[in-house]
Amino acid sequence: MSVIRTDKWLLDFYDKPAELCEKLTNHFDENVSSTDIHQHMIIHGMYHQPVKNGDELIKSLQKRNIWQVVQQEEKHLQKEWDGPNIPIFIFPADSNNRRLKQEQNGKSGLTFSDKLFLFISEDNTEREIRALFTHEYNHVCRLYKYNKKETDYVLLDSVMLEGLAENAVQERLGSHYTANWTSYYPDAKLKRIYLNLIWPNRNTPKSSPTHSQILYGLGLYPKMAGYCTGYYLIKNYMAAHDLTSRDVLHIKSEEMIEKTDET
Repeated sequence: MSVIRTDKWLLDFYDKPAELCEKLTNHFDENVSSTDIHQHMIIHGMYHQPVKNGDELIKSLQKRNIWQVVQQEEKHLQKEWDGPNIPIFIFPADSNNRRLKQEQNGKSGLTFSDKLFLFISEDNTEREIRALFTHEYNHVCRLYKYNKKETDYVLLDSVMLEGLAENAVQERLGSHYTANWTSYYPDAKLKRIYLNLIWPNRNTPKSSPTHSQILYGLGLYPKMAGYCTGYYLIKNYMAAHDLTSRDVLHIKSEEMIEKTDET
């Protein structure tokens, strides 16, 4: 199915995002409404209210062939990583989300095992969008190849999921296009976070609030703790074993940390 031409949807329904999300209902369980979908998308970076000249943004993205660019990336990575063919949806990001703009330059993504969403702004370059797609599609491939149900994921699985994805970005596009959080802490600090926070809570299920609090570094936890630590752990594992992103997609989370002396 690959990249859905949501630009055509947006030209008709940009100012009615809830109606726009009605087109997504057949990709979710039948008891999920378009309003539910839109609210979930908002949490992850999709625009929630139309802005002035929003149609100009869509036309600008069309002129830059963004849908075609993502289609080419999907085709390349599907072959490179032997990944699944899934529907990919591109929508404008929330231009009023200050945190999104400051920390991710106004872009975000959301991945399910059977579909993928990109939320982008007019400020994002083609290579930034390629980096975003690389990260999100790596998630899809990890979910596809790792022999564990996503509902059974624990904190360690989520940490490694994020680490795998951003190492894939570094491998393909270089450190300049990796997320800001990859450089939040020095290695010594990351090792302490891993030993004192991630490892003791490694079996915390996704259903527990502590899972998200540690993963994103909410409250008193170090900012983006799980993400940063995952990048650190995967980077070290791949370097130690001379592996590529493709090589590690199926490896158990526990196996990628088993050589750590303190564990």
